[in-house]
Amino acid sequence: MEASAYCFSRRGRSPRLLGLLICIYGALLAAILLYDAALWLMALLALPTLPALYDLYTDPEAGLRLDGTSLRWHSGRRHGAVTLDEIEHMRLDTRWDFSVRVTAVLCNGKKLRLPAESLPPHRLLESEMLARGLRVERHHFTPF
Repeated sequence: MEASAYCFSRRGRSPRLLGLLICIYGALLAAILLYDAALWLMALLALPTLPALYDLYTDPEAGLRLDGTSLRWHSGRRHGAVTLDEIEHMRLDTRWDFSVRVTAVLCNGKKLRLPAESLPPHRLLESEMLARGLRVERHHFTPF
């Protein structure tokens, strides 16, 4: 019996992102009003939030679909697909910041890195891949 298709999607606009941006901009504004912080310094500190602000505005969608024959993913304008027959194994690398990178290693030696924003929680993804007969390799805290 074939497993049903597993679908995962997420949007760029989320209550968590909105709350985080409100807290950051509130702290920067409080620093300006209460402590007379330099405007140029607060503007410099606000620069790293611009990509998050852009995601809040554009609300990009990212996701993944895994069925009995193929693996498909999309993130904004990027998308990709590969059949399960082409995949030698899936590699899950835990990085030093505890994030997990997922790479499809193909039979021809080519490696396809899946975008992080299109991935579900890694334990759930691993169980879904194993249910479809894919070999999964886990590598913890590798420098590469």
